[in-house]
Amino acid sequence: MSKRDYYEVLGVSKNASKDEIKRAYRKLSKKYHPDINKEPGAEEKFKEVKEAYEVLSDDQKRARYDQFGHEDPSQNQGFGGGFSGFDGFGGFEDIFNTFFGGGGSRRRNPNAPRAGADLQYSMSISFEEAVFGKETDIQIPKEETCDTCGGSGAKPGTKPETCPHCHGTGQISTEQNTPFGRIVNRRVCTHCDGTGQIIREKCSTCGGTGKVRKRRRIHIKIPAGIDDGQQLRVAGQGEPGVNGGPPGDLYIVFHVKPHEFFERDGDDIYCEMPLTFAQAALGDEIEVPTLHGKVKLKIPAGTQTGTKFRLRGKGAPNVHGYGVGDQHIIVKVVTPTKLTEKQKQLLREFAEIGGSIPDEQHESLFDKVKRAIKRD
Repeated sequence: MSKRDYYEVLGVSKNASKDEIKRAYRKLSKKYHPDINKEPGAEEKFKEVKEAYEVLSDDQKRARYDQFGHEDPSQNQGFGGGFSGFDGFGGFEDIFNTFFGGGGSRRRNPNAPRAGADLQYSMSISFEEAVFGKETDIQIPKEETCDTCGGSGAKPGTKPETCPHCHGTGQISTEQNTPFGRIVNRRVCTHCDGTGQIIREKCSTCGGTGKVRKRRRIHIKIPAGIDDGQQLRVAGQGEPGVNGGPPGDLYIVFHVKPHEFFERDGDDIYCEMPLTFAQAALGDEIEVPTLHGKVKLKIPAGTQTGTKFRLRGKGAPNVHGYGVGDQHIIVKVVTPTKLTEKQKQLLREFAEIGGSIPDEQHESLFDKVKRAIKRD
């Protein structure tokens, strides 16, 4: 099944700015987040939205996508993958070996130490945990060195032997004289699978692999200010190395659950606060919730819906230690839908004594409306 266009997924145009893409992502990710939306297919849509945002929010990825779409040729290996499919060839090095006798090739020692593979772990955390950080334990499945054989793969009391077929090189070489000269072709030794060693008696615990799969508990410290999609590197907690090589690393990717009241953009936090008509017109002092506790906010008389207020230092701390963001409050004047007869009468009186006449602050807007009506 073909993928949908990423711009279509986010509902933005191809000329959309990064801010427009970010706003669209925030809206859709909150709508389809599986912790909020339990409808069938919501999780798939959430993943689709996240994938689209990861590409379009990155300038380089977006440029490649705009040029090639989903079929990005940079994802192919080597010469577009053209040589890897030929029987007897494993890439440019084997082709070089074949036609030039292997004079310039470099043999890889199968017994040389090699670093272990990196691991990735996805972790969901709450909005508050992302802002303030947290210490916790996680359990991850990973390969570890077999305690029974010490990682050799051989039964205790025995040890691996040098492969007599490849003499420990892990490769079998064949030569052939042709009109073009001598051809040397090297293939992985099938007797030892390229390891250069043969285990006559395998360890009963690991089956000769030298590794066993375990669930390991790791203590981690989530830094304050971590954001959705960011990752934490835990050095040395990946797969074990080969032949004494260093272990890989563990990368923890964080997915932050949406908050029912707050939204986050970088280190700043946003929220909407409802105001009554009386509060907006006469002014008031209201109590605003923040992640750091409740704060008093003075609303000036004549405040309009959509007006923004800022609380300095009430946002999220920067994950790299560069200060703390702010909290932005956007006020929304709520129009009542159910009025008592007394309330209706008071509003009628207000309108009769000039309550519907705009003050000087808004007269220019009403003048524009009147002129537009006269032209029609």
